[in-house]
Amino acid sequence: MTRSALPPERSPLRDGSRDTLVAFADRMLRGAAAWASPGFARITPPGGPGGYGTDVDGLEGFARTFLLAGFRIIGARGVGVDGLIHDYSRGITTGVDPDSPERWVRLDEHPQAKVEAASIALVLDMTRPWVWDRLDELTKRRVIDYLSPAVGDDTYPRNNWVWFRIVVQTFLRSVGGPWSAEDIAADLARHDSFARGDGWLSDGDDRNYDHYVGWALHLYPVLWSRMQGADEIAPERFSGDVAALDAYLQDAVHLVGADGGPLIEGRSLIYRFAAAAPFWVGVIAGVPSTDPGTLRRTAMSILAHFDEHGAPDEDDLLTLGWHGPWRRLAQGYSGPASPYWAAKGMLGLALPADHPVWAACDPQPFSDDLRAVVPAGWIVSGTASDGIVRVINHGTDHSRPGLPTGDSPLYARMGYSTVTAPLLNGDAWGEPLEQSVALVDAAGRATHRAGFTALDVQEDGRVAVAASTGRVHWIAPAPEQTRHGAGIVGELTPAGRITTWSIVRGAWEVRIVRVEEREDAAAGAQLRIGGWVLAGEPGQVQATASADAASVRLDGLRSVVVPLTPGFRTAVARRADASPLGPDAAVPVVVAEPRSGERVAVAVLLTRTPGQAASVPSLRLDADTANVQWPDGLRTTSRLEPPPGRAAASEAD
Repeated sequence: MTRSALPPERSPLRDGSRDTLVAFADRMLRGAAAWASPGFARITPPGGPGGYGTDVDGLEGFARTFLLAGFRIIGARGVGVDGLIHDYSRGITTGVDPDSPERWVRLDEHPQAKVEAASIALVLDMTRPWVWDRLDELTKRRVIDYLSPAVGDDTYPRNNWVWFRIVVQTFLRSVGGPWSAEDIAADLARHDSFARGDGWLSDGDDRNYDHYVGWALHLYPVLWSRMQGADEIAPERFSGDVAALDAYLQDAVHLVGADGGPLIEGRSLIYRFAAAAPFWVGVIAGVPSTDPGTLRRTAMSILAHFDEHGAPDEDDLLTLGWHGPWRRLAQGYSGPASPYWAAKGMLGLALPADHPVWAACDPQPFSDDLRAVVPAGWIVSGTASDGIVRVINHGTDHSRPGLPTGDSPLYARMGYSTVTAPLLNGDAWGEPLEQSVALVDAAGRATHRAGFTALDVQEDGRVAVAASTGRVHWIAPAPEQTRHGAGIVGELTPAGRITTWSIVRGAWEVRIVRVEEREDAAAGAQLRIGGWVLAGEPGQVQATASADAASVRLDGLRSVVVPLTPGFRTAVARRADASPLGPDAAVPVVVAEPRSGERVAVAVLLTRTPGQAASVPSLRLDADTANVQWPDGLRTTSRLEPPPGRAAASEAD
């Protein structure tokens, strides 16, 4: 089912209470337990096997629901959860028994076991009095043997996976198993190399800014600091990790819509309400800059959003999708239990009923917000009139400056929001369309921009301005691709340079584009600018293209692109079965003959506010400035030729 097909039934989670969170967790745990193996070592919900096979699928199901069960056990202080303690203890005993037909895939047999082992080790540490301490000695020795291949294993990817090795070895150290101080020191140093300022981290060396920043790179440092023995390994770093989380959360709370919808950007979106994890960990860490009531309500609203839109489903199961099932949203290796990493977003269960967060004051209502997230190259604009959060992207592409590749729809589009999803069918990886600025050749191929140079992003409280520039290219896809979130690879054909500026106020973006340094291959190519994509059920998505604007409408949402300079033609591009939000998707676009070195401009709108599209920003372009009169009457002047590495500054007239 799609977002627009579901009734707006209010979730009990909206009341923000612990009781509703417990009921939600118990519902999910019951749904998963119905698919447990006889010894409870594997949980394999229905559905086709993942890319790593059913043995890995079953291990994922146990480990990821063990996170949820563990939070439930610790928050209850072991009282009233005897069934969970019994079942998951039984599953551990069975899983580490080398002679059991349900035994777990080992860390030295398949890399995915390294991920799941971290969840098992973390929860064994958290629930030590109720689970680990009650296991028999043979089982304890087998658990240590199962986890031990992590020590000295240098094949862990050098991204968020470093935390899987840190967590496992810290647990091993606490129970007398092998561990390596050198491994942990190297992994902590690698984590620190991800820092990009203001609490933002990239998941690896590329510009990978997504939900992993919160549900992995900020989650694990705080939980690790509370593991037994961590304060004997590197206690000097704890305060710095909390300070980074504190800074990050000041931006992160503004990336959630008024309805609790998180930003639909980045990979692993099937983890859904795992996006709530950093808010709960902020409560646990006691961050000073965001009050506990705001953190609790933000996390609970994310959970409520998915509950209201059918996740978990009527069988109390999480499926591969966003609201309802949509397999294309998952990575190729994902199996039927992969979505249960969503359990991270229910970390609040670990906070007992007498924790002060449950009595914390409610936050202020959703309000207008305009901010610059400089490390990610984002302008963030939230509007109270419709509750939508939009991100205008001039810094994230899952690549690096000067390293051209295919545009990932999950990272390289020029805009993401809490109510729209990028197109994600096969064509979308080869054809930037929605939220893009591209040259389109006679064969209909659109250029990619990944590898661009990000210019600074600024805001002054009235408008925000960001810019990026880069040599764009067509790409002929290689026969084999790795589907882990990055864009496609293949043979590149240079097309020229495109520089784009975005000036943002409220729901409107004024997008200014200059094409130059065109290659011979770009002769005859057209400049195409795409707006926000809307997707729903057939017959719901309405579209029009007039001389003045291209517009798409869906259940009160409206996406509009309006030419602000002459020479554009308007159109609407439709795509079928390309969005997790519905089978019928439409994108307003404008097309023009590019003139080298000449700036052209459009106004781009995404809104749910009635009548907002009736009044459009007006623009006057001078030699190095853009003068905008906004619909509310404010006039601003923005410089378009910043010195290298600096974006345009803006000032009100």
